[in-house]
Amino acid sequence: MRTCSACGQALTGAAWHCDGCGWRAAERGGFACLAPELAAGNDGYDASLFRASAALQAQNFWFVGRNRLLAQQLGKLQLNPARLLEIGCGTGFVLKMLGQVYPEAELWGSDIYTEGLDFAAEAVPRAHLLQMDATTLPFRDEFDLIGAFDVIEHIDDDRQALAAMAAALRPHGHLVLTVPQHPALWSRMDEYAHHKRRYTRPELLEKVRESGLQVRSATSFVSLLAPAMWASRVLQRNRPPVADGIDPDLRMNPSLNRVLLSVMELERGLVARGLDLPVGGSLLLVAQRA
Repeated sequence: MRTCSACGQALTGAAWHCDGCGWRAAERGGFACLAPELAAGNDGYDASLFRASAALQAQNFWFVGRNRLLAQQLGKLQLNPARLLEIGCGTGFVLKMLGQVYPEAELWGSDIYTEGLDFAAEAVPRAHLLQMDATTLPFRDEFDLIGAFDVIEHIDDDRQALAAMAAALRPHGHLVLTVPQHPALWSRMDEYAHHKRRYTRPELLEKVRESGLQVRSATSFVSLLAPAMWASRVLQRNRPPVADGIDPDLRMNPSLNRVLLSVMELERGLVARGLDLPVGGSLLLVAQRA
């Protein structure tokens, strides 16, 4: 069920318009905007960086490796979602993969910025895309699967966002999250990305359970590279900030990039065999609504 962002009443038809209170969604760049005050930018993030990010993600070992791990873990769940939503879809890099894993599903994607949605529309033409605030999702009992991949660490009230996601799931629906892990790894990279926090596993599990969801599994990844990641973070503390705000580690030597991707592929094989990696730069969690 889609709901009115102003009064909470159920919406009828396909339009983002409420017959009860007269609310109508704004429009920006051809996309419905449910939180228009945040559509152009918030928290100091330069939305123009989406263009650079779109090019880097398709090549960078971390983004490619994360996509492969997600596809593998989603396959293990043996789901058949009729409708799925990716929150914080950005340029559509992950949403495109989700469409390949679930070719029959109705795809939805959202982002706080409309700039990224232009790229997502090119990458995933069949997806329904809209701008909205993750803490005030206009859905109830709507999706079989919701994904938020490295998103909630950007949100001040992550508990409210998780509660909104839980409410938007249908009974027995699944939530899949990835987040940056280990506060000790905080670095300038987190500052470039405008993170609010890095998580511990107990913290994330507690917050997800508070939302009313049952945790099905959790595992670290970027584990074999954790020592190198820690060393890189230490070195970053002595570097001057970059002018364009893009983490310099995303622009790496192609040969090194291939080596690091090979390491992540080895790690993916370990996770596929059921190994729960306790330490790693990131954390993947799967939860389910009762």
